[in-house]
Amino acid sequence: MEKKMGNPAVVGLAGFGLTTLLLQFHNIGILGLGPVLAMGIIFGGLAQMISGFQEQKMGNNFGYSAFVAYGSFWIGLSIIWVLNFLKVYETSHTELGLYMLVWTLYTVIMFIASLRVHKAMAITFGLLLIGFILLVAGLLGNPVFIKVAGYELIFCALMAWYMMAAIIINDLAGKTVLPNGKAFIRK
Repeated sequence: MEKKMGNPAVVGLAGFGLTTLLLQFHNIGILGLGPVLAMGIIFGGLAQMISGFQEQKMGNNFGYSAFVAYGSFWIGLSIIWVLNFLKVYETSHTELGLYMLVWTLYTVIMFIASLRVHKAMAITFGLLLIGFILLVAGLLGNPVFIKVAGYELIFCALMAWYMMAAIIINDLAGKTVLPNGKAFIRK
């Protein structure tokens, strides 16, 4: 009998959702940066990267790319914040806006790919793409868009948790309790 493997996406989605949710609480003004920084390093960063490396072992290029990349995003953003705090290298709003712009471009690719996974994935990446666009607009233009992004990205974080919950609950139930929907683009 073949040993059942755990799905590494549950940890990656948990880390992505939790860290994204905390950052949005910061962006809308109800949470300081400390908890976001801590989770950005360990859960959004390291745990997501480990999940991505496990996805690679499972043969899932989409999960491999997404979790390693966004784990790196969180570690990179955390390093930027630490360097700013220590005044080693202070990143301007324009530089941070360009950082977000590059991640927006990567997210466009992942959004297009997500259309071939399932509806919940495409919705999550669609919300993430809109959120990055709003963050870029806020950092390079009108700062009000950062707060708008905060509210919008809360839904993105909750969608990631929905997918995590679907994987866990559906596996335990032995049937689909929380559906993800069929892919928008089928082979």
